[in-house]
Amino acid sequence: MAKCAETVPQKRLFMTDVNQASAEALSPDIVNALAIIKRGADELLIEQELIAKLKTGKPLRVKAGFDPTAPDLHLGHTVLINKLRQLQDLGHQILFLIGDFTGMIGDPTGKSTTRPPLTVEQVKINADTYAEQVFKILDPAKTQIVFNSTWLTDLGAAGMIKLAASHTVARMLERDDFSKRFKGNQPIAIHEFLYPLLQGYDSVALQADLELGGTDQKFNLLMGRELQKQAGQSPQCVLMMPLLEGLDGVNKMSKSLGNYIGISEAPEAIFAKIMSISDDLMWRYIDLLSFATLETIAQWKAQVAAGENPRNIKVGFAQEIVARFHGEPAAEKALQDFQTRAKGGIPDEVPEVEVTIEGDTIGISQLLKQAGLVESSSEAMRAVQQGGVKLDSVKVEDKNLALAKGVTVVAQVGKRKFAKVSIK
Repeated sequence: MAKCAETVPQKRLFMTDVNQASAEALSPDIVNALAIIKRGADELLIEQELIAKLKTGKPLRVKAGFDPTAPDLHLGHTVLINKLRQLQDLGHQILFLIGDFTGMIGDPTGKSTTRPPLTVEQVKINADTYAEQVFKILDPAKTQIVFNSTWLTDLGAAGMIKLAASHTVARMLERDDFSKRFKGNQPIAIHEFLYPLLQGYDSVALQADLELGGTDQKFNLLMGRELQKQAGQSPQCVLMMPLLEGLDGVNKMSKSLGNYIGISEAPEAIFAKIMSISDDLMWRYIDLLSFATLETIAQWKAQVAAGENPRNIKVGFAQEIVARFHGEPAAEKALQDFQTRAKGGIPDEVPEVEVTIEGDTIGISQLLKQAGLVESSSEAMRAVQQGGVKLDSVKVEDKNLALAKGVTVVAQVGKRKFAKVSIK
């Protein structure tokens, strides 16, 4: 029975692993292309195979798959999409795969429980939103969006059984998350074993030359190589990108953890969130998300080492990211808004909220809660006690403060939350 994936050295296979003679034989164009491809990457398998593909001069068929499990993308998702854009600029063919079929199974990667499958309706809604968002980075004229239901639906029951027969349960249990669940007596549904097989079959159907994925996808990515070999195709190379840490600098960026920056968020929110990250984390974000050249980034680092305030670099980076998703005017306005807030002022545009009360007055904690500036009265009380609440730019120090019906105030919680509240 064929193995799921070839045995490869545990070390990262990069240009440094190619012997000097081979390196000297490469053309400047290939050397430059390799530098761009490997920028920020965690692992490339197998580099010498990729060099051979590049030497043919033919555009690579570059595949990256996204299951439409959530409609909104955040900056963590764009690490892969940015790399696709770089490959696109090098002249390669981008195959942006939306896993509408596999999305109904649910990627088991990193999961301790079986994921509930998405409905066809959920998949369609999320897929439509994906397409709209990715073209803020990718060139739509040079991007082919494909759906794996196109070939997986036609695979049928007989084809699915044949595919499942290509690998053993023992081989599947070598996968880390399956192994942990099996040892921990956590259930593994039979259909979850199909997910890596179907992802690998996508590479066969698309005849991919290179597949991109996160470091947590290694098992699935290598599955594509194995199935391509079985199909008589040249196996794809695999480029793995790191998982971007969220605003906390510790956990993977995730909406469920609240440490994310959504690409569809308001320009001011994106700008402020980027400015809130640590100076050390800033470089990680710049390396993975900025389109500045490596030479430019090296110059920024040298400037900071020479004494320049890293905040200045962060401001420029924040403007770049906001401009990418909302345009230059929005980036300039977001900067002005941030500067106004930093000086303790009120932004030009503040959401307007009406709060209806039954009596003649409302307490500050209830006002902030009903205005949507806090999630609970206790959170409001803590914010007041910590000096983080202002009304019309004046700090609130009395947690028992009450406001009368008919009053309109600009309420502020922290540095980023504002609302013009009318009490009715």
